[in-house]
Amino acid sequence: MAKVIGIGETVFDILFKNNAPVKAVPGGSVYNCIISLGRCGVPAEFISEVGDDRIGNIILDHLRDNNVGSSAVCCFSGGKSPLALAFLNENNDAEYLFYKDYPNNRLEVEFPTINEGDIVVYGSYFVLNPVLRSKTKAFLEYAHERGALLYYDINFRKNHISERIKLAEALIENLELADIVRGSADDFKYLYEMTDAAKIYNEKIKFYCPNFICTNGGSDVRFFTRNVDVTYPVKAVNVVSTVGAGDNFNAGVLYGLVKGNVTREKLSQLTKNEWDAIISNGLEFSAHACTLIENYVDKEWAKRYIKG
Repeated sequence: MAKVIGIGETVFDILFKNNAPVKAVPGGSVYNCIISLGRCGVPAEFISEVGDDRIGNIILDHLRDNNVGSSAVCCFSGGKSPLALAFLNENNDAEYLFYKDYPNNRLEVEFPTINEGDIVVYGSYFVLNPVLRSKTKAFLEYAHERGALLYYDINFRKNHISERIKLAEALIENLELADIVRGSADDFKYLYEMTDAAKIYNEKIKFYCPNFICTNGGSDVRFFTRNVDVTYPVKAVNVVSTVGAGDNFNAGVLYGLVKGNVTREKLSQLTKNEWDAIISNGLEFSAHACTLIENYVDKEWAKRYIKG
């Protein structure tokens, strides 16, 4: 079975409801995705950084407890593990405050070996950040050269709108390396002041990457290739938290790719029915995650799901 390697930010999420803390768990968009994959038995590794402190130890233990390799997680001194405060509103959507204290030298790790057929998932500010860019770009280029399938979750937050122009080159490089791009309507509203999925694909994505998934909260998911334009309805559930919704959509899609033994070369050969099955995994993972006050799929649910 192919392994999935995630590269992204790690934070410690403290979730609030009615201004009172209700849950504290390790998080980060790619982190949440990779934990769910580990719970589903997919060989997984994670590249990131945490502080040499109590929170960092909790995060490292959490990775290992969920079958995710942590040898490429930099444990830095001279700073503190970052915190993210997520305030859930009446619709259980989250607004965030971030607290970060990083040292000058970051991501001092040896990257894992990539083999042809492996999958790399990357995204968020972590792979745009100018401070880390030389290292994250080098890893992504290495993964591409080694024949991995690259899945890019844009996940561009509102607080980085002022940096759009400065980050544009790195964003385009990430798109060029990607074999599949996933973004939310909010991402493109913040990046391009655009929300129409077809227009986004035709004007901003297709030139760089042929395969595009656009999610939109509780609204329909749109999927595009050069020959396909499909709309998928989102499953209605009793929403407890949307914090991990998009991250677990990614996990489901990646689970479908691994289960189907899909490599980069096979992507262009997939039929609509095969894409339907892959996207349906994303919809199921996301719907389940929204019913939890946690960032990943439940362990027991994962066991039942893989038995199918």
